[in-house]
Amino acid sequence: MADPTLPSTPVAPAAEPAAEATFADLLAQYGAEPAAHGPAPGDRLTGRVVKITADAVLVDIGAKAEAMVPIEQLRDAEGQLQVAIGDSLPVVVESRDPDGNLKLSRLSPDRPRNLEDLKVAYENNLVIWAKVTGIIKGGFAVSAGERGFMPQSRSGVRDAGEMYKLVGQEVRCRIVREPQKKNLILDRRVVIEEEEEQARRATLERLREGDRVRGTVRSLATYGAFVDLGGLDALLHVSDMAWTHLPDPGKMLAIGDSVEVVVLKIDAAKRRVSVGLKQLLPDPWTGVAERFQVGQRVRGTVLRTTDFGAFVEIEPGIEGLIHVSEMSWSRRIRKAEDVVKPGDTVECVILQVNAEQRRIGLGLKQALGDPWEDAETRYAPGVILEGRVRNLQPFGAFLEIAEGVDGMVHIGDLSEERLKHPSEVVKIGDTLRVVVLELDREKRRLRLGLKQLAPTPADDYIQAHAVGDIVSGRVLRAYPGRVELAEGVEAACPSAAPPARRIEEGTLAAKLAAVWKPAQAASAAVETPRLELKPGSVRRFQISRLDAEHKAIEVEPA
Repeated sequence: MADPTLPSTPVAPAAEPAAEATFADLLAQYGAEPAAHGPAPGDRLTGRVVKITADAVLVDIGAKAEAMVPIEQLRDAEGQLQVAIGDSLPVVVESRDPDGNLKLSRLSPDRPRNLEDLKVAYENNLVIWAKVTGIIKGGFAVSAGERGFMPQSRSGVRDAGEMYKLVGQEVRCRIVREPQKKNLILDRRVVIEEEEEQARRATLERLREGDRVRGTVRSLATYGAFVDLGGLDALLHVSDMAWTHLPDPGKMLAIGDSVEVVVLKIDAAKRRVSVGLKQLLPDPWTGVAERFQVGQRVRGTVLRTTDFGAFVEIEPGIEGLIHVSEMSWSRRIRKAEDVVKPGDTVECVILQVNAEQRRIGLGLKQALGDPWEDAETRYAPGVILEGRVRNLQPFGAFLEIAEGVDGMVHIGDLSEERLKHPSEVVKIGDTLRVVVLELDREKRRLRLGLKQLAPTPADDYIQAHAVGDIVSGRVLRAYPGRVELAEGVEAACPSAAPPARRIEEGTLAAKLAAVWKPAQAASAAVETPRLELKPGSVRRFQISRLDAEHKAIEVEPA
């Protein structure tokens, strides 16, 4: 009898493998179903933003796993994020990793995925995003749905360092010509120029004269700096950087500096803007007329020199000019640097204040005192002085008597002899003892004499004789009488009579003389007898006058 615990019909040995095969097929079919029915690369979908991280935005597209969009694709040109949690976002599936996670890209007209998208962008002159993948000969390799080329001249960069920084970046470009397979040319520079133009226009419309704005120093020049105010370069002239003179803008600013400036002038037609930096500080010229008066003595530092004068800072931001004519009383200054140099501390006297024109005139020589102040006493005629010959001219010699005091010895007062040029008796650098002949205080002129102090034969003769002496002399001239007493010594004879005139009888002169003869005889009776001298004759004379100061001698017939 059969055992009831055993099956009546044995299990077919082939049935178990068949069951296992069916299970495996079902398992394979279950595992393959998501792949067969889930999003595939290239699919275009609309998802919802569910999370934002530092690197990516997570988007729900109805798949089992959330998909990621790189956050760089969702920022605008200023770096601002363009989406928020809950926003709908058109995307395209880029790829799926081995774990089944999807990588997405934002779907937009500026991110073409294929040649057809590129053609649409070209026809509509759209700005598209392209990724720079490398540097090749003549420019860059780029990717924008198709492989393309961007010439270096159209990239917006020049030097090699900037070129390498561009690799791996997404850039905004325009398509140069109709794209073809393996023939895509992009232009980034035109987009940069358009964006800069838009920024300039917006900034220009926003600015108003008097506005305080902040900008970045973009470049420096000898005449100033250019400050970027947000796409618009404004000129900050060197004269508007500081209240003091600034010879080099680079000593105050550097490229890249952030500065606050005030808008001074806007020329919308020429699209030019001028800005100032010193206008944000108090004007040091306010109240200058009250702080500085003519005649006041001040101290300052020489900032710079020119041929015509030196500029001296007497207060921070307040400069005065010392003209070369106000540097010395005596010397003729050709350029200011012969007297002062930048950095020197000088004491001056204020000569002029013009607050409206921002000018102060200074005098250096006035601080030393006027050497002509007591000229009437120190340089009165007859005073004997010493001076150094500093200049010779055909008409005379110029002597420096003291600092700021010059005098001239005329060629006729250099020597008793007749000279052709002063250099015959003096030379530059000689120290001479002279006498003051004339003084003109107003014109600051001294006329000096040299020969007046040199002993002459007349001096010796006057010293050796006295009034009343009887001397011999030879008549040099009959009328006016002139007598030679010794070699080089002459005397005047005031009583010498003019020569008698002969009048022929019968003439009109004879008739008139006959009429006037009684009157002449009466007059002769009261006049001093006069002697007619004969030139060349030698006779005795009596000295009637001796003047040592003027070297003058007078005689009368003895």
